[in-house]
Amino acid sequence: MKRAFTLALFAASAFLGAQQRPAITGVAFVRVYASDPTATANFYGKTLGYTSVKDGAITRYPVNDLQWIETTPLPSPAPAARQAAVGFMTRDAAGLAEYLQAHGTTLASQVKNGEFSVRDPEGNLIIFVDQKAPVVAAIKKAGVPATAASRRMIHTGFLVRDPAKENEFFRELLDFRPYWHGGPNDTTTNWISQQVPEGSDWLEYMLNDPPQPSPKQYGSADHMSLGVEKMPDVVAALAKNGCEGPNCSTFKTGRDGKTQLNLFDPDLTRVEYMEFQPAAKPCCSEFTASHPTATESR
Repeated sequence: MKRAFTLALFAASAFLGAQQRPAITGVAFVRVYASDPTATANFYGKTLGYTSVKDGAITRYPVNDLQWIETTPLPSPAPAARQAAVGFMTRDAAGLAEYLQAHGTTLASQVKNGEFSVRDPEGNLIIFVDQKAPVVAAIKKAGVPATAASRRMIHTGFLVRDPAKENEFFRELLDFRPYWHGGPNDTTTNWISQQVPEGSDWLEYMLNDPPQPSPKQYGSADHMSLGVEKMPDVVAALAKNGCEGPNCSTFKTGRDGKTQLNLFDPDLTRVEYMEFQPAAKPCCSEFTASHPTATESR
């Protein structure tokens, strides 16, 4: 009996070890809540310059053929955070779901129409989308207008309390790779970035927020970033789209050495425009992987 049990354990371990994780190639989308759908549509549609695609309660704004922004009405009672979900692109959603389940992860929703969801260790809703999913076909069909100030989403971030726990999921199980970490000074780490395993997009842990963040603090932590070659081009595009106020033209070099410009949607979710390449030496740590580009193959 003992020998049979040992052989069964060995077989199970061999199965898990042999199972290959399907590729995760980039950020697919970020979904945010909207308390005022009209104001939100004006921000993502008119100000940022994207076309909208309605799908029931969800409105999508294509950024390119494989990436988009989603908005959905704010539920009642309203959650403290306005970020509803983060999506990542995979080449095999069914295979990735099987891989996660085989490694002890419970699915929040089963594979349907080429996508499924899980909750990460801190409860964030993470959705994986197959590159052949119907939603991707709809995004490709809608296209991106010339008014768009960016055609590439390069990262997303959210509030994290326990990075070691998050790493068990993203780094140890899904093979996300370290990219950069830093903070407001050289001895404090507020931001930890890790790239997807088969691409250059990254997820940023936002650390050290207060126990009960204000709406602005939540919105600044739970953010999305749109990549650009040169920030003056973004300023020009935003001005052409009617963006008003100092945030529309104010950009700076961040602690990671990359030039950035920050806008906030009507519910205070931060949209960060960021240049692909650093303009200065980063603080705190060196970059450990290649930077995204406007034309990266997926």
